[in-house]
Order: sequence, then C-alpha cells, then structure tokens
Amino acid sequence: MRASLFSVVAFLLLTGAANAQASLDGVLDPVRAKYALPAIAAAVVKEGKLLAVGVVGVRVVDTDIAATIEDRFHLGSDTKAMTATLAGMMVEEGKLRWNSTIGEVLGQDLPALRPKFAAITLAQLLSHTSGISPDNDEIGKLYFSADAYEYSLTQWRLRMIGAWGSKHDPSFPAAGKFQYANLGYITAGAMIEKVSGKPWERLIYERIYAPLGLSTAGIGAQATFGLYDAPVGHRTDDKGKVTPQPWGEPADLPASLGPAGLAHMSVKDFAAWAAWNAGEGKRGPALVRPETLKLLHTPVVEMQIKDPKPGTPKSGAYALGWGLSKFDWTEKPILTHNGSNGMNFASVEVDPDHDLALVVLINIAGPNADKASLEVMKTLYETYVK
Repeated sequence: MRASLFSVVAFLLLTGAANAQASLDGVLDPVRAKYALPAIAAAVVKEGKLLAVGVVGVRVVDTDIAATIEDRFHLGSDTKAMTATLAGMMVEEGKLRWNSTIGEVLGQDLPALRPKFAAITLAQLLSHTSGISPDNDEIGKLYFSADAYEYSLTQWRLRMIGAWGSKHDPSFPAAGKFQYANLGYITAGAMIEKVSGKPWERLIYERIYAPLGLSTAGIGAQATFGLYDAPVGHRTDDKGKVTPQPWGEPADLPASLGPAGLAHMSVKDFAAWAAWNAGEGKRGPALVRPETLKLLHTPVVEMQIKDPKPGTPKSGAYALGWGLSKFDWTEKPILTHNGSNGMNFASVEVDPDHDLALVVLINIAGPNADKASLEVMKTLYETYVK
C-alpha cells in the first residue's frame, strides 16, 4: 500500500507542475477500497492555491451513483471553528467581549440560571473550558425533545440552555479543565444570536459562506429530500450492517445543534475555508482582523487523549473552535479538528507556518473512516510540505 501511494505521489508532483490542479483520485481509491468506504474526498491548498483535489466512490452504498467534486459532504464539529469566527466578529463589533458571561447576555431571557452557570464566559464556551457536561442522557433528551417543534430554533436553544443551566453548576473532569461540550457551543450560538438580532443560520450564510464564495455550503443533511444528489451519510449497526440515511430526521442531528456541528459543503469549499485560516488574515476576505484570527488559533487549554490510536497525538491543546496537535508527520503542533454526526466523517489540518490546508471528507463514520483519513492526511502532508 505505501509503495503504491508513493508512486502516485511522485506522479502528482510531476503532473502538478504542469497542471493547475492534480487529481488525488489515485491516492484516494486504494484507501477507499482498503477501508470499505462508500466515498472519500480530499483537497490540498497551499498559499491560497488549490493544488490537488479528488473524490472517489459512490453517493449511496450498493449503488453506482458516483460521487463528484462538487458534491456536498457533512462537516460535523468542524462547524465549531465557524461559530467561533462569528463570535470573533461580534467581539470586533463591540457586541460581545471574550469575557462576556452567559448571564450578562442571556440573563434577561433566562432569569433562573444558577449563578455559577451564568458566570461562564464566551471564551470558556468556545474553548471547552466552561465546565458544561459533555453530551449525556439528560442533554440528549433536550436535543431530541418533541417540544422543540413548538418553537423556533433560537427559542428552543434558549429553552435548552435554561433547562440545563437552572439545574447544573459547572463541573470539571479530574484530568483538567478541558471537557468537550456541544451544549457549550449551542450556548455560544445563542449569545451570538442575542447580540446580533439574527439566527445563527442566517449569520453563517451572510458572514462566512457568502464572503468566502462557498456556493455549495449549507446546513443539515447534505442530500436534497428525495434525491441522491450528494454522498449521503451511512449508519453502521453493532453487527456491521451499513444502512444509508439520506433524508429527514435520521439523516442528521437535530437542527438546534447547528452552532456545534451541522454545516455541509463540497470538498473544494471546505478546502477554501481551511485555506483562509491557513493564511492567518494575509488574504481576503477580511472576515475578522488578523489579530482576532490569531487569537482563535492560539491554545487555551491542554487536553489529554486517552488510548490514542497508532499515529494519532497523545496530547494536544484546544484553542477557540480548533484543536492543536503534533502528529508523527509534523514538526510541531498544527491546527486540526474532526467532525462527525455518526454517519459522516470530516477532518481538517491547517499549518499556518507552511500556509497549507488539507481536508478529507467521508460519507460514513467510525474507526475505518478515522484510519482512512489519517492515512490520506499523512501522505498529503509529507508530499506538499516542501
């Protein structure tokens, strides 16, 4: 496998010199077959230029509907960096501060919040240092409550925050302050909605998708209802049976989780977003000032990774919407994040020192998707960091 990959890489380097974009299909197809994936896409952007891109496989397992370069894939928690960027915009506009508290912003709407919960800051929410619990059964009941259908998304986010924050104080794991909390990002999204006067869903279109020209970007399940017009997510049961989940409620997490992880877009658009971050404000559009973007990328808290998989980091840090980890193939920690709604997998690596962005997208989740992504990332990083 490695020998064949390196042969393909050599071909990429030769053809890439003559062509604007090299095809990654030859790298991706053996990986797709090795890990039995429906589809996999990847792209490389360096110094703002798309150097290589590819997609192989099918939109729906057991069909011959080929995935294409323009197809939309689900990003999962890679959406969090976009929510953090929206927060940065609100800070620059004077509508929020990094130390604005939940109580200051949402207290009038949620007067019953416990004082310690109300004292959590925006920066703590975005760095997963708020002490809000990771997803558990109680939080899951809020996400999937039938009552959500009686309210707008903005209203329901407030009701979820109030239901949790009126009963629970912040609590931290014994290992340290880092505790990954989707409800924390929902809360940050609600704070952004309150001070902007607009739903998070409108803001991400107006303030990120449109300025960056992300024409395929959207929110929620990636396929149009009733059509197989994108690589749909696939769920794997305990016996290994793979079932497509193309539309409706089973195809994604509840819509109220938008700020925590419901974006979708094509591999080229995802790469464009990653490349904008790799440029650290050197290239337009000026969504936020360079110093704000630098702050979003700056480590806030160390995190320990239990039982890391071979080749994956044993430790790292979390910034605001981004993790930072040193891989076996990197000289030092780089920006990275994974995302999954349980049916799709997305991974991004950003190395500002080399102005390099790598993305991998897969329409199934689980250990094989993770391994496949790491294998592709390693090959591409070693090829294009020159």
